[in-house]
Amino acid sequence: MLTTIRPDLLETPTYSPFPGLTTHAYLWTPRTGGNVLFYSPGDDADFGDIAERGGVAHQYLSHQDEAGPMLGAIAERFGVVLHAPERDLDGIAEHATPGVLLAERTVDANGVEIIPTPGHTPGSTSFVVTGSDGARYLFTGDTLYRGADGRWNAGYIPGMSDGEQLLAGLEVLGGLEPDLVVSSAFAGGSGTHAVDPATWRRTVAETAERLATGVLAR
Repeated sequence: MLTTIRPDLLETPTYSPFPGLTTHAYLWTPRTGGNVLFYSPGDDADFGDIAERGGVAHQYLSHQDEAGPMLGAIAERFGVVLHAPERDLDGIAEHATPGVLLAERTVDANGVEIIPTPGHTPGSTSFVVTGSDGARYLFTGDTLYRGADGRWNAGYIPGMSDGEQLLAGLEVLGGLEPDLVVSSAFAGGSGTHAVDPATWRRTVAETAERLATGVLAR
């Protein structure tokens, strides 16, 4: 059963691919154009509910970790156009062939602002859309998420992530003014969080400082 986060934003049920990691996908239903799915659900249990709400025209992946067998199932059921980061193509192509490769910062024809924020993975990408009430929804993938302790974390994985690129990506995110932040993976609670500009800037700056001094300085 989909959960309504905002009138035009719905959340799929929690999926836990392994202990300690939880994730959701999000269906954005703009007033014009087709529905957009951000990230990827864990199973097809809500396909019927999604179909009743108009299906999915476009799916956006923030990075390669969201790729899996469900991409084929979504494409078969809804005929989506898959949008995926070009620099993560090797990790995505074994599951699906993207119709649109994401590489540059731009606003596309679907009203989705594409914001490359590499670091967690080479192709990690964030997205911004404007909701029906004018609120700005920022989808951060695994670049920035809130942990079970309520503290925000950067998605740095030793041996895989590029810390300097991740810091640069956080600087970009800190310059945005979202009203709602939506991560892919999260720990505890929810993957969606209402924010205000001043608190958001401070939050991102503090996260970047912890990454720089607590991880990269080692």
